[in-house]
Amino acid sequence: MKMKKRYQYRSAPLLLALFLICLGVRILGQKVNAAPPAAGKITGTVKLDGAAPHMKGIDMTKDPYCAKYHASAPAHLENVAVGSGGGLENVVLYLSEGLSATAAAEVPSQKVQLDQKGCQYLPHVIAVDVGQQMEVITSDQTAHNIHPLPDMSTGNIGWNRSQPPGAPPFDSAWKGEEVAIPVKCNIHPWMHGYIAVVRGPYATTDSDGSFTIANVPPGSYTVTAWQEEYGKQTAKVTVAAATPATVDFTFKAK
Repeated sequence: MKMKKRYQYRSAPLLLALFLICLGVRILGQKVNAAPPAAGKITGTVKLDGAAPHMKGIDMTKDPYCAKYHASAPAHLENVAVGSGGGLENVVLYLSEGLSATAAAEVPSQKVQLDQKGCQYLPHVIAVDVGQQMEVITSDQTAHNIHPLPDMSTGNIGWNRSQPPGAPPFDSAWKGEEVAIPVKCNIHPWMHGYIAVVRGPYATTDSDGSFTIANVPPGSYTVTAWQEEYGKQTAKVTVAAATPATVDFTFKAK
């Protein structure tokens, strides 16, 4: 009887160790199974239905550098930029409904860049996430200033900063959603653009009107398309893990 009890005492720690190992394996297995599914993406096009409006040329003769830059190809307004097949450029696409609070709070680590080139803002429309760094640079050999004019009720604060030739880049970030903040230059009154501040994944259309919103978690969303002259349109879309969803928009020409 004493031998049997001694054996039980010696085996108890071994059984406990085996139990803890099995429990750990099960917990690890649950964590692996709980890993979030791979993100998907939303692709599509934005087109203009009808004749594109005429974009007036820009008179830059007040600044010899600007005028010389566009001597061989005069600059035009970019309020409505239409490419091949009626594709509408500079349209911002973002997820206006359906994004979880966790996903909406994520801030991209990469910067977006706004350039002053040829005495115009490049790109004409830029999208940026709330809190994401926006790097402002100048490629021109003439003085500029960048002057965003946000709606202060959104929490965004306007500023006005000069960049003479050769000035180093500077960074800025926005506190609240706002689609979209107009930007002007007080030195060159023809210079204007927009900054669209959104939460979560976004995209802007290229010269053919195409776009891809990447890193979209699986789920059902409302996608909003914003264009500076034609306003907003929305569409519903469902995104599956690692699978692209497609949605297209068409704006009616005025």
